[in-house]
Amino acid sequence: MRVLVVEDERNLADAIARGLRKRGMAVDVAYDGNAGHEAAFVTRYDVVVLDRDLPGVHGDRICADLAASGALTRVLMLTASGTVADRVEGLQLGADDYLAKPFAFDELVARVQALGRRATP
Repeated sequence: MRVLVVEDERNLADAIARGLRKRGMAVDVAYDGNAGHEAAFVTRYDVVVLDRDLPGVHGDRICADLAASGALTRVLMLTASGTVADRVEGLQLGADDYLAKPFAFDELVARVQALGRRATP
């Protein structure tokens, strides 16, 4: 499974990437919205783990652009914005799943794996 992590907190992004790689996933990391947006449209990913509040291109825009493109890539929003209204808004933008920070890493892995199973028809 190929995963893109778009997260501006470098330590968190790197820890997520390490953990997913240990579980056999191919993981790329982008530390800002500009790099994340470009990577998401240059390479075919099964899952994008996406923070919302990113420098450069906002995570909401990346999510909406991916959804509008018709790409089979699944989006898991991983963000500190965890109110019900935030989750509903993220899902309405086109996210396939939403996980608020702080989170349990095993739950993140399970959600990424579930989305990955649905990424390829």
